[in-house]
Amino acid sequence: MTDLIRITASFALMVVLLRKKLRIGYVMLIGAISLGAMYLMGPAEAWGALGNTLNNRVTVELVLALSFIRMLEMALREKGLLKRMMDSFKGSVRSRRLVMISMPLLIGMLPSVGGAYFSAPMVEEASEGEPMEADEKAFVNYWFRHPWEFILPLYPGILLASALGGVELRTLMLMNLIPGLVMFAMGFVFSMRKLKRSGGGGKMPDLRSFVPIGLVLILVIALGVKLYIALLAVVAVIALRYRFGPAMLWKLIRHGVSLDVAVLILGVMLFKETMEATGAVSNISAFFTAAGVPLMPTLVLLPFMAGILTGITVGYVGATFPLIASLAGGGTPEALALAFAAGFVGVLLSPVHVCLILTREYFNAEMGGIYRRMYMPALAVLVSAMVIYLW
Repeated sequence: MTDLIRITASFALMVVLLRKKLRIGYVMLIGAISLGAMYLMGPAEAWGALGNTLNNRVTVELVLALSFIRMLEMALREKGLLKRMMDSFKGSVRSRRLVMISMPLLIGMLPSVGGAYFSAPMVEEASEGEPMEADEKAFVNYWFRHPWEFILPLYPGILLASALGGVELRTLMLMNLIPGLVMFAMGFVFSMRKLKRSGGGGKMPDLRSFVPIGLVLILVIALGVKLYIALLAVVAVIALRYRFGPAMLWKLIRHGVSLDVAVLILGVMLFKETMEATGAVSNISAFFTAAGVPLMPTLVLLPFMAGILTGITVGYVGATFPLIASLAGGGTPEALALAFAAGFVGVLLSPVHVCLILTREYFNAEMGGIYRRMYMPALAVLVSAMVIYLW
């Protein structure tokens, strides 16, 4: 029980720091230090945990992957490939509903904190003349930005879930595919019902702009290539295709090599190592087992509550997945996929989620109205993950 109290206290501190707008990487570092202090870790144990973190191959691969993701994002923006994706989709689709969701959906392919605010004017423009309330527009902009987080390896949440849970990335991506598709489908079911007019469209889509992201997915999922290698290869192809000069290459490197990325991965991995070094993971796992706590409620409630409190995918993954992976049967792909879905539903419903705050602000929508549209789709996503787990 004392282990549970210490973990809860450390987690509560992290939630407070996140509410103070401190970056998640520094929050995880402070969480690891506070946990070590509560367990009275000596210098030797602390240095051991830090050494294991720095020497861990997973730590290095995650830093490289996130750095190359930042480089890919900048390359796509600099060369207008993201805009070409949107223009191509908008010009080739006749359905007004598809045109409207294409903006948050395509911008959501790149993990950018302010992306929801960027796509909001496009949703507003696409909905002009349609009988849509502000909360419905806000729901469309917010909801359709996020299905990618279940399956797209450009997002750090699924990378960390794979690393901390000890499950191959492409396996977790495939397990997450159904909840991601359910999220996409439920967005249609619970919005845009009054839209009847067709859009423009009718042109053949220019698929060339989709090649970079498509190539990353093919390399990772179909060929099993390590993500950081796939990303480096795609960035290199773009650089050769567009003949990047030394100045542009240096700009990409400067953008990719970020202190925030290094601190984020270091913080998450150090928190994991500290939980293991102090015995917190094994002790709590034994406590749950001895108390007869069923596995499924644990897989749902722990990440769900962490997601609601932090509003960040990396937050609930980093805080709960080391423990979940240690539980008897908790490290299976099905169990981790359920935990990921439960935590992500918590993130979607979190009042401190930045995308939700920005979207509500832009459309001047009532938060209650947005939530009324979200509850049932969010429940459907969670139920789909439960069905996969129980199947």
